[in-house]
Amino acid sequence: MKLNDKIAIITGAGRGIGKGIAIAFAKEGANLSLNLYGMAEEEIQSLLNELDKYPIKIIITEGDISQEEVVKELVEKTLAEFGHIDILVNNAGILTQCLIKNMTVETWDRMIDIDLRSVFLTTSYVVKNMIKQKSGRIINIASQIGQKGGIELSHYAAAKAGVIGFTKSIALELGAYNITANCIAPGPIETDLIEGINEEWKQQKRSELAIPRFGKVEEVVPTALLLASDPDGNIYTGQTLGPNSGDVML
Repeated sequence: MKLNDKIAIITGAGRGIGKGIAIAFAKEGANLSLNLYGMAEEEIQSLLNELDKYPIKIIITEGDISQEEVVKELVEKTLAEFGHIDILVNNAGILTQCLIKNMTVETWDRMIDIDLRSVFLTTSYVVKNMIKQKSGRIINIASQIGQKGGIELSHYAAAKAGVIGFTKSIALELGAYNITANCIAPGPIETDLIEGINEEWKQQKRSELAIPRFGKVEEVVPTALLLASDPDGNIYTGQTLGPNSGDVML
């Protein structure tokens, strides 16, 4: 198994891409420390039932990952249970629509907190352990909107562009410690995240794609597995990989 006995923290692991990555990592033998937020007990139990079929250890931390005390608890609990951390997947995020002329400070700040501040917080806490052990994989879930922008999505684009720039910078800082840092920047993916986006926007977006459909979670997850695996992901660092149906071509 590609991730046998590895320890992975995954934020926003309860739904969508985060859940898909958690299941894929479990299949490959990774022990999991999952951050969940805003999930009902029955949803959490359903997730655990899906993961129970794999012979791994799982711990759960709940809370808003943009809050430092939640991040501190997540990392301390992981180290207490497993002793070290091999992989960090920063997946937690929100998506809302708003024209800049109508955007409130509160709307802007909430987006930056969840989609960017949380990435800084988790990375800053986890990386200390990775530096000591001289190894680690950091995988940040960005978005193609961070590369090209989007109408009614200036706050989201700013946050995700920030994630991409942050990732490139820490890749330069951490490479000497055998720590890689990469982004996955999906295009529109059929998840709960885009359910609140209006149909007009979705139809327009589909018409712009080289492959004229939204992706599926199972079409994004293999990229995370590649970046987390040895030797598959060993020399990827500072990269932004784009399972985006051709919405961005670099």
